[in-house]
Amino acid sequence: MARKPVSELRRGWTTGACATAAVKAALLALWGDGFPNEVGITLPRGETPVFPLAHRELRDGWAEVGITKDAGDDPDVTHGALVIARVSASAGGVVFKAGEGVGTVTKPGLPIGVGEPAINPVPRQMMRAQVEALAAEHGRRGDVVIEVAIPGGAEIALKTWNPRLGIKGGLSILGTTGVVRPFSCSAWIASIHRGVDVARAGGQNHVAGCTGATSEKVVQALYGLPDHAMLDMGDFSGGLLKYLAKNPVPRMTIGGGIGKITKLAQGAVDLHSSRSQVDFMALNAVAQRLGLRDVSGANTALEAVTIAGPQLAAEIARLAQLQAVAQLRGADVMIDVVVIDRAGVILGRAA
Repeated sequence: MARKPVSELRRGWTTGACATAAVKAALLALWGDGFPNEVGITLPRGETPVFPLAHRELRDGWAEVGITKDAGDDPDVTHGALVIARVSASAGGVVFKAGEGVGTVTKPGLPIGVGEPAINPVPRQMMRAQVEALAAEHGRRGDVVIEVAIPGGAEIALKTWNPRLGIKGGLSILGTTGVVRPFSCSAWIASIHRGVDVARAGGQNHVAGCTGATSEKVVQALYGLPDHAMLDMGDFSGGLLKYLAKNPVPRMTIGGGIGKITKLAQGAVDLHSSRSQVDFMALNAVAQRLGLRDVSGANTALEAVTIAGPQLAAEIARLAQLQAVAQLRGADVMIDVVVIDRAGVILGRAA
């Protein structure tokens, strides 16, 4: 997860904001005003972005508009995707449908029910608001089918959490503010929370949060866990443990490389190198307490373990377990820790 550099970064717009703008422009065309060249909307916090139309089509009974998603300077996998909304008359009320590349919810625990298109609550509210406002202006009933599509979305979705969360067939239409904040941690942490929700709703009693792909592979194989039990914790141990404190799962395994787990053992809640560092004096104090060799001159935690031996890795795992338990603030969650090296070899465990 990249972090925000010193220079100012350009913000972008969510798929929910793009879909809302597309709905507005398509309704204008369907109800007789023709397609605008660009369309503006008001977001939940008052921002008023304007979107150029990248695609437009009007046929008998329906109109559709495509907006190209601009994620700003955020490394968003949906940047540049075309978000299309097709509008037509419904038998009553606003009805949402998943078009090409937009997923369908198949597991409980998400804010949208099983069987529904993966269009989150706030984007739905934003689109409904556009329907209501334009229906009032044009003297129409707000009975509209909104079908949202993202061509190529099924392939893009394979790079997201959607397959693990039980969202099949494509991407989700997301956003609570409509704004993509560059290099924001909030979207990642929100995905961790949704992963916990899905695991709980599915009765999954054992989940795992890992710092990277190698530790995830090791932990999943070690315990035979299904994909939906694997929470992409990354550097955000604090974000995961804080949420588990209020939404407990019976058992939680933390897996990670020796460097990041050492930082967790020393009390860090954000394990990224820009936010926390290994304290080698403190690590040496642990080694000395165990009667091991001096590691104060080590350059990395892995080098320290190489010098002092496997007992140090086991103690790091134990201390990380204690820190994790403390962050749970008494929640009934059993924690164990698995520490690996870069090759995926297990260096230490605390059960």
